[in-house]
This record gives sequence, C-alpha cells and structure tokens, in this order.
Amino acid sequence: MARGEHIYVRRRGVYTHHGVDAGDGTVIHFTGEPGSKRHAAIARTPIEEFLSGGECRVRRYGARDDADVTIARAESQLDATGYHLAINNCEHFATWCCTGRKASEQVRGATSLTAHGAVAGGTFAASTGIVGSMGLVAGVSGPGIMSGLASAGGAVGAGAAMGPAVLGVLPATLSVGITRHALRDDASLPSDERDARRDGRWASVGGAGVATAGGVVAISATGTAGLSAAGITTGLAAIGATVGGGMAAGTAMLVAAPAVAAAGLGLGAFAVSKKLRRTRGAGEDLPEGPGDPAPM
Repeated sequence: MARGEHIYVRRRGVYTHHGVDAGDGTVIHFTGEPGSKRHAAIARTPIEEFLSGGECRVRRYGARDDADVTIARAESQLDATGYHLAINNCEHFATWCCTGRKASEQVRGATSLTAHGAVAGGTFAASTGIVGSMGLVAGVSGPGIMSGLASAGGAVGAGAAMGPAVLGVLPATLSVGITRHALRDDASLPSDERDARRDGRWASVGGAGVATAGGVVAISATGTAGLSAAGITTGLAAIGATVGGGMAAGTAMLVAAPAVAAAGLGLGAFAVSKKLRRTRGAGEDLPEGPGDPAPM
C-alpha cells in the first residue's frame, strides 16, 4: 500500500468497504456498518479499525490523480455526512478522491441488471397483446397471432416468420444500449478491465443478432412444415410448450429472446473475460462488477 491509494476490504463475504490510505497508518472513509449508516460520516480512523481483521486490497486504476490531490480531496470531506448506498457510498467517495468523479462499479452493475430485467419482463408480458392488436384478425387466438406477425414481418417486406424478429428489435436495442452504458469505456480503469468491458459490449451486439436469426431457425426446426403458415403455427406452439404455454407463449419468448441474449452474453462475456485477465494479472485486484460484493 502507499499514500493516496484506494483500498478496500471484504467483510463477511457479503460486502466490500472502501477508503483512502492516508499514508500514516490511518484511512479516510465513511464510518458505520450496514444497518447503521444513518449517522455515517467521513472520518480518519486507524487502518486496523478499517480492516476489522480483513485483508487489505488495493483498487487499481489506469489514469488517476496523484496522491497529494487524492489526500487533499479526502481531507476536505472530513466530518461530511450524506451517505447513500446508491449515489454516495464509500466506493463513490474513494473513487472521487482518486479521480474527481463519483462512481461505484457495483451500483452500476446492479442498476444494469435491474434495467435488463425490466426490459425482458416487460417485453415478454406485452408482446402477445401487441401482436394480437396488429393484425387484421384481432386477439391472441392462432389466427390473430399469425395475422399480427404477418403485419409485423410485412413492415420489412417479409412474412410472419420474421414477425418476432421485427418486434424484438426495439427491446434488443434497449438491452444492447443498457449493456454498452454499463460497460462503457473509462480511462480511469486499468487496461485489462477496459478490454474486458470492450469484449462485453461486442458480445452484447452479437448475442442480439444471433438470437434474432435463431428465432427464425427455431420456428422452422420445431414446426411441421418449415416456414409455411402451418409450420409457423406449429413451431410457435412447440416453442411455447417448453414453458407450458402455446403459440402466445412461443411468440413472447421469441420476441424477448434477442434482449435476453444481449444482456446475458454481454455481461457473461465481460465476467469471463475479466476473470481470465485477472488470473493472468497474477492476483492484482480489479474493480468489482456485477455479482461481486456490494460496497458499503
């Protein structure tokens, strides 16, 4: 460790606590424990108290401000209050001291997962109703769904088989955008973290594209007569049957699939890439990401 470094400690395997090493055996950080943060304040405490028996870890950065600037910022906030888990937690504070910008990787990851869930869930819930209202034959009966899908596919000069793909474009685009925002590049991060984020961004785009094309293939493969009307009907019914539903459920699954794939492959590729790069980095610490202990 060295003066001005961003340090953190894992506690109880549940959360991480962050602060700034003052270089004199003390740490400047938000005091308080989970459940007792109401009166938390920025304080300078002995490093032993900060660690509470845990192992001290150092957050690595790419571009960051020097130790003097970092300590000056930290000391300027001594006795300050206003702790908030989502917008002003201990990680926000330590990152701001080092870079001049408040950021929390864990909060960003949690926000991304919540947004992805909302997009996928909302798409699945609304898709059959949207399809049922688009066609010449209204409703979510077999003819109604086929009519709606034909209308959607016709918007791009195709047929009903392309309907789920057309309807899935907007949620897939939202999901890719959420992933790209969560994994956006940041010069303050170390190069291996930035590379892992790049891998995740590209995987998100690829996942959406593969799932979109895969939906048409799935209809053809599971139906009884390829991409004819009968084939599409039986294909959607077979896909929906995997979750105990029928054509409506199959349609909803295919419309939501690109958004789900964009999120899953994007965040999954990021996590795998980061783990591999962390292993090659001989144990050097990277910022936490989705799934890691929360900062407190």
